[in-house]
Amino acid sequence: MSRVRRSPLLRKTAGGFTLIELLVAIAILAVIAVLSWRGLDQIIRGRQTITNAMEDERVFAQFFDQMRIDVRNAASDDEAGEPAVAVNGNALQIVRYMRAPGAAPRLVVVRYRITEGRILRYASPPLANIGEVRRALGGSENENWNAVPLIGGIGAITARLYVPKVGWTTQMKDVQSAITENDNNLKVPQLGNAPLPRSVTGLEVSIGANSLARPVTRVFLVGE
Repeated sequence: MSRVRRSPLLRKTAGGFTLIELLVAIAILAVIAVLSWRGLDQIIRGRQTITNAMEDERVFAQFFDQMRIDVRNAASDDEAGEPAVAVNGNALQIVRYMRAPGAAPRLVVVRYRITEGRILRYASPPLANIGEVRRALGGSENENWNAVPLIGGIGAITARLYVPKVGWTTQMKDVQSAITENDNNLKVPQLGNAPLPRSVTGLEVSIGANSLARPVTRVFLVGE
């Protein structure tokens, strides 16, 4: 019995992929993997940026809130014996009340300084009399002072004082002149025993940080 030969076109070819098809598939998968990794990396970086920005905002809010409390509780110039709010060298200095429950208000000296790119808030112990206040104002911080680091990565901090009849100034001589004028006005009989007006009624603080595109500025009322 003779066999019938089938045409090659009718033969069923074996299934599978050629080497070229495999290489193309691998290349496509590699491109998809790279694009997916880049997208995921951007999401992670964006999330980290938002987290860092929120943390910076929280830290700055705490710093300015502490400064607002210090400035709001500033003593008067006659109680401090010199300007209660002053720019002293590279420090911002505030003489303020410290109130504790069940105790009479005491004065403390607060200084804000930049040390190695970090703002530190120094606070003297409560001062009992004007003599202790003068010694604290004339001296430097020691081991009895409380030092609290507030913000890191700071490039600069600047402060301006608002002096009535003068405006915003960085010159302490303008503050001293205002104190002298206020003191002389108290000698006018028709004014009676009016309290000595504040020489500084406003404080503007500007902070430049590595994480900020531009400095952050806040304005506070003194003794508000």
